[in-house]
Amino acid sequence: MEMQQFYYDNKIVRNFLYASIAFGVIGMLVGLLVAFLYLFPQLTDGISWLSYGRLRPLHTNAVIFAFVGNGVFAGSYYSMQRLLKTRMYSDFLSKFNFWGWQLIILGAAITLPLGYTSSKEYAELEWPFDIAIALVWVAYGVNMIGTIIKRRERHIYVAIWFYIATFVAIALLHIFNNLELPVSFSSLKSYSVYAGVQDALVQWWYGHNAVAFFLTTPILGLMYYFVPKAANRPVYSYRLSIIHFWSLIFIYIWAGPHHLLYSTLPDWAQNLGVVFSVMLIAPSWGGMINGLLTLRGVWDKVREDAVLKFFVVAITAYGMSTFEGPMLSLKNVNAIAHFTDWIVAHVHVGTLGWNGFIMFGMIYYLIPRMAKTTLYSDKLANFHFWIGTLGIILYVLPMYVAGFTQASMWKQFNPDGSLVYGNFLETVTQLIPMYWIRATGGTLYFVGIIVLVYNIIQTIRQGSSIEDELAEAPALSRISPHQLKGETWHSWLERKPVQFTLLTTVAVAIGGIIQIVPMLIVKSNIPTIASVKPYTPLEIQGRDIYIREGCNNCHSQMIRPFRSETARYGDYSKSGEYVYDHPFLWGSKRTGPDLHRLGGKYNDNWHFNHMWDPRSTSSNSIMPPYKWLYDNKAIDNSLIEDKMKTLVKIGVPYTDQDISNARKSIEDQSSKIEANLHQDPDFVKSYEDSKKNAAARGEKFVPMKDREIVALIAYLQRLGTDTKPKK
Repeated sequence: MEMQQFYYDNKIVRNFLYASIAFGVIGMLVGLLVAFLYLFPQLTDGISWLSYGRLRPLHTNAVIFAFVGNGVFAGSYYSMQRLLKTRMYSDFLSKFNFWGWQLIILGAAITLPLGYTSSKEYAELEWPFDIAIALVWVAYGVNMIGTIIKRRERHIYVAIWFYIATFVAIALLHIFNNLELPVSFSSLKSYSVYAGVQDALVQWWYGHNAVAFFLTTPILGLMYYFVPKAANRPVYSYRLSIIHFWSLIFIYIWAGPHHLLYSTLPDWAQNLGVVFSVMLIAPSWGGMINGLLTLRGVWDKVREDAVLKFFVVAITAYGMSTFEGPMLSLKNVNAIAHFTDWIVAHVHVGTLGWNGFIMFGMIYYLIPRMAKTTLYSDKLANFHFWIGTLGIILYVLPMYVAGFTQASMWKQFNPDGSLVYGNFLETVTQLIPMYWIRATGGTLYFVGIIVLVYNIIQTIRQGSSIEDELAEAPALSRISPHQLKGETWHSWLERKPVQFTLLTTVAVAIGGIIQIVPMLIVKSNIPTIASVKPYTPLEIQGRDIYIREGCNNCHSQMIRPFRSETARYGDYSKSGEYVYDHPFLWGSKRTGPDLHRLGGKYNDNWHFNHMWDPRSTSSNSIMPPYKWLYDNKAIDNSLIEDKMKTLVKIGVPYTDQDISNARKSIEDQSSKIEANLHQDPDFVKSYEDSKKNAAARGEKFVPMKDREIVALIAYLQRLGTDTKPKK
């Protein structure tokens, strides 16, 4: 049989690995800063681009798409070439994938701290980046499919099944979740085409399945390749791999609504999410068992080999988080856990344990092999393993305690029917010790990745430069009828990549279609409320500031139908109240209280003082100040007409007169708020002093009514007032 020579592209793998390591350091450093902002909320006082609300999405995007994303590309490019016995289909597409992805990450690192965000969890980047992500992702998919087609190995191995599912599912999720209309092509502002309940369902269909198909299926592909390679053992069960793959990709896509239990989402959608979430434990644990049992017979090696240690803990963390996920989808458990730090613990078991440790194990496995050397220090790698494991424990355990503490305190009543802890801040003060331990755990985990950086740099220095690798394999020969005897249906499918991809697409798409299409076309799913009106122009501006500052990272706008919540916040939320919310802002966690009934609860002066110094109105608050909203500059109203015209296109009923009168409406409403602020003598004195100081410096003085804080106050005072009984 004639052998063909070719070169594996190691350079693209090297580039993605280096990027993964670099962004891992950056993403985790930002996460560490975010953790310390809970303890020192004034740490970045006055620096808008270092505020919690802007750094938190930067941290999640850096860790998910920069650290893990680059690692997934590295591992899939390395393993695909060797499993298919061929170089990647196109060097150009490989380079386009690499440089395009890095430019998107760089764009995120600039725009998110500047406040350009769509506010959607794990999809915060604005519309130009969404287009760029789609193009780069398609390039990756075309490169993958092209490589599979020109392969020299007849059957596609299980790892590649998961890569195909990742490509197909993320393409569908990304496109449909990020359907938005730009306000103008010269701005980075857009509005989601979905509103309220519809937007929430589509977002968590995406949000949950971004975890499923960006942080799980490709990592499982890496597990199925690197764990057997590192252990020098075959995968435990080929049959279990088949069951694991097809059941996982079919069931996972249905589970998104379990993030919206007890919300205004229709019960049928919530219940579908619960049923499929509970079912999800079977394929997830099937994969965990398949991974761990692959190591049977080599446990002595595991004790010595840091790579295998990382893989064992990673797979165990996968099993823990995929047991906990279905449990959290049960309504009685969700009623306790949702909006608390329990969810933070759950997420970080998966990210720090499952994703992080698979990445670390893969990096320690790949770099020495591509540099044709041994790892510089096994002792340092083992030290990284143990300090990283301790870091995970010290991170997640206090967050579980914090979650249980929050849920317990929020729900306690006195014998007379009043809340035991009526002041939300009584909960916050109880959590500070847990936040200290969490920050300690995060620091240890960060020390671990610094150790990895040093170990890898030294390994590269002592090895050869990483170049393309010569390989040889026979060409793919025509299959004979004799070879087809006894072939199973899945074996047939494994040598038909086009049919495999189409069937994968069908399996992935079914759940999304059945859940989302009825929500978009059946009006009875979202009963309207006649008293609910669109936001005024000033309130639109205030809402956009609320989104820019990431207020939804700490505050929810969804009061669930629980006695403890209606007693604390007011009447429970209705689906018809959100029909003009593009995007929805229900939030995922209550570091601060729910805001859906905030309007009219406090006067304008309270909000003015609270945003300048939260502790002046709320003792022991851990909310940061937002002093840049008071800067002596006018709010930019130049786009307000374009904003309203865009909202009209997606269903908000503004009239031409509303749009033409927008700036006058802003002037009238903001003037009323400024007049209210003058009721505070302290405000009048400081206001007059600032006028005099500006005049003395020869500077233009901008009236308070034209500043951003007034627009934000207008929005906050509107929340929940449409359905309040008129006095």
